[in-house]
Amino acid sequence: MSNIIPLPPAPAVRQVAFTRIELDRIMSLYGRMVAAGLWRDYALELGAKQASFSAFRRSAENPEVRLVKDPALRHRQGEWVLHGEGGVVLKRGHDLASVLAVLERRLLKAIEA
Repeated sequence: MSNIIPLPPAPAVRQVAFTRIELDRIMSLYGRMVAAGLWRDYALELGAKQASFSAFRRSAENPEVRLVKDPALRHRQGEWVLHGEGGVVLKRGHDLASVLAVLERRLLKAIEA
């Protein structure tokens, strides 16, 4: 009376994500920025083509900075892009440390002042 019809397997959805080492580096910087009073909140977005980390001064505002990992750009201008407020590109690069150096310099200025 009832026929069992096998369904085809669902296609595997590829998702871009941060590695453990990358996330440790990002969250270390985030913790230091929170301690300095510059940031209060963050958001992670993991998608099929790119992953992003956004940091906010207040949770109700647009992000102050947005770090994007786009593996499709790995062999061109680099898979890391740092956007400032308003979407302005602050830094592009192949290495996460060199891209985050822009924010670490800002942190040093905030501590010295």
